[in-house]
Amino acid sequence: MLRGSTDESMTPNNPSSRNLGIVALTTLLVSAHYGSGFVLGTAEQTYRDGAIGSLYAVAVGVGSISLVLLAQFYWQRIEPLWTILGDRYGPSVKVGIGLMSWASLIGIGAVQILAIAAIVNLVGGPPLLTMVAIAILLCGIALLPVERASWLFRSLLLVNVLVLGVMLWRLDHGQAYGIAIHDFFIALPHTSVSQSLGVAGSTILLVLIDMKSQQFVVRSQSLAVAVWGCVLSGGILIGVAFLPTAIVLAAQKTTLLPPELPGRAVIPYLLGWLGGGIEQPLGAVFVLSLALPALGLGSNVLRIQTKASLDLTQCPDTTGNQVGFTIINTLLALGIALNGGEIVSLIVCFYAAYFAAIWVPFIAYLLEVAQTFQFAIVSIRWALATGIIGALGGLSMSLFAPQLVWFNSPELTILTLGLIGSLLSLMGSEITKAFVLLFGQAQEDVEG
Repeated sequence: MLRGSTDESMTPNNPSSRNLGIVALTTLLVSAHYGSGFVLGTAEQTYRDGAIGSLYAVAVGVGSISLVLLAQFYWQRIEPLWTILGDRYGPSVKVGIGLMSWASLIGIGAVQILAIAAIVNLVGGPPLLTMVAIAILLCGIALLPVERASWLFRSLLLVNVLVLGVMLWRLDHGQAYGIAIHDFFIALPHTSVSQSLGVAGSTILLVLIDMKSQQFVVRSQSLAVAVWGCVLSGGILIGVAFLPTAIVLAAQKTTLLPPELPGRAVIPYLLGWLGGGIEQPLGAVFVLSLALPALGLGSNVLRIQTKASLDLTQCPDTTGNQVGFTIINTLLALGIALNGGEIVSLIVCFYAAYFAAIWVPFIAYLLEVAQTFQFAIVSIRWALATGIIGALGGLSMSLFAPQLVWFNSPELTILTLGLIGSLLSLMGSEITKAFVLLFGQAQEDVEG
């Protein structure tokens, strides 16, 4: 799928490959973001911060709706961003953007391991061995030819939403859902600048350039289907964003939650309660069912990373290379997961790194397409290189030296280092080019 395009058969002259109708596209766009990390991360934030904990999940929905702005661009060009910009600015740009896309997926894989571990630990699994076992399982699933079984994972997402809805009804007949929405918008104006820019801003803009969404948009039957798919999926994601928040708020008004229970374990614990207790078969099934979407999403992320790795390294697409890259990517995700951290923070940090590195070159390309301004190729290359260095530096600081982050926000630190560094590099290169041209013209005038 990622070896040069979203699919080997996807070409502008092959309309039969545009096979996604409005229902299929909407479902796929929702499933690209709705997983255990989405649910448990929102619950974790709500448990700590209240209704504003839905901020990340709502931002994902707003970003999906905003994808309408680029739907025509993606639908007409088909290729992933690293190919589009690489064809214009050279192989180094293709490799740089592809590398950052691959790196951002490591964080998403780590989040799935963390989320599943939180679920399994609740039924008695030892933390370290659980994470290792989950990593091995994800690696194994990623190596299976399960692309055509994606409908199963999408069905499991629907089942999870229904189960969560039943649980909310059992807690307070759904009243907390309206309260969650009301309290969210009451708290929104009082959100810190670092949180609104670092979490909401980076998430919304990241969805616009996220390969997980783009790969489905280009397969829609028509541009109208692509546009409506973005709108409907965004609306659904915003709707389900308040479901984990409502469940946590409703549960906090009861005596169900043990005081020592961590935020990410609230939903699994309540699922066990819904089934009559974790020690009961039905309770254990409800709890473990929450892990199934994460297995699907996590294995799909590994599969995309493996294909991207083969594309960027130009290695032959053999079984041995597939196994090798899948194992490497799994170990990297496991290493990040073992480092710990909050689920939403991990997601947004890796998203922010990808966004901060490539957004300036992408905007420059859009300006050129719109015939507004054309930057020099060397300027784009410098902007991307500086953005990557800054973004990865900020990401490393956030993961391994959190005491050094700026503005008390790891996401904003990454954005600042990556975006400002990339923009300054772009403008500096353009100013240098202008001075060189001006100096050359002055020399010609003197000699003439």
